[in-house]
Amino acid sequence: QLQLVESGGGLVQPGGSVRLSCTTSGFTLDYYAIGWFRQAPGKEREGVSYISSSGGTTNYAASVKGRFTISRDNAKNTVYLQMNNLKPEDIAIYYCAAKRSGSSPTGVWYNRLIYNYWGQGTQVTVSS
Repeated sequence: QLQLVESGGGLVQPGGSVRLSCTTSGFTLDYYAIGWFRQAPGKEREGVSYISSSGGTTNYAASVKGRFTISRDNAKNTVYLQMNNLKPEDIAIYYCAAKRSGSSPTGVWYNRLIYNYWGQGTQVTVSS
């Protein structure tokens, strides 16, 4: 059974850091690109970051560039999102999503419709 499970969320103070993990099972992570998305209350789900199947390409939303870093460890079937200098506007449920290389549909990395599989999300709250 194919699964993506997010973990690492929680309560963090403004300016603090947290590392999210997306652990996969039931498929070979090497063949999949991974996107991180987030959804704040009352807002649309938005793309946060992306890493290609090889790890050679990464992308970030403008709002997180310079603060967040995406990485992957295929041997551990895990993709990470290191989040630094967190702000109240980062409060959201964070989701990871997988897209098999060469699969349809295609499109820009922040288009959630191109992803084949999704996790259930992990909450990140930024508050003092």
